[in-house]
Amino acid sequence: QVRLVESGGGLVQAGGSLRLSCAASGGTFSTSSMGWFRQAPGKEREFVAVVSRNDRTSYADSVKDRFTISRDNAKTTLYLHMDSLKPEDTAVYYCASSRMYLPRNQDSYNNWGQGTQVTISS
Repeated sequence: QVRLVESGGGLVQAGGSLRLSCAASGGTFSTSSMGWFRQAPGKEREFVAVVSRNDRTSYADSVKDRFTISRDNAKTTLYLHMDSLKPEDTAVYYCASSRMYLPRNQDSYNNWGQGTQVTISS
């Protein structure tokens, strides 16, 4: 009965910044690893970042110097701070929860949000 709702997407110019949020309810947020994935048109969904229940993090190479994943267990909310955005970051961004430790494979996640659109203009 876990529900995840993303927000914060929008249109941003290249080089700009954006913060995505994922509000969780109806589950054990504090004991889950929480991840961000993204999917561009015509492409497979790809891993972006994940944070464990103990605040350990892992990032895709394409974003590790620009994005920061964090969580607020008191607010049961996951965040993705995105800096130095590029047109290739354009995608629908999804948050997801997992009982595994820092998984990077989407098959390890059992709950998903509806996604939020991020569009980066040149």
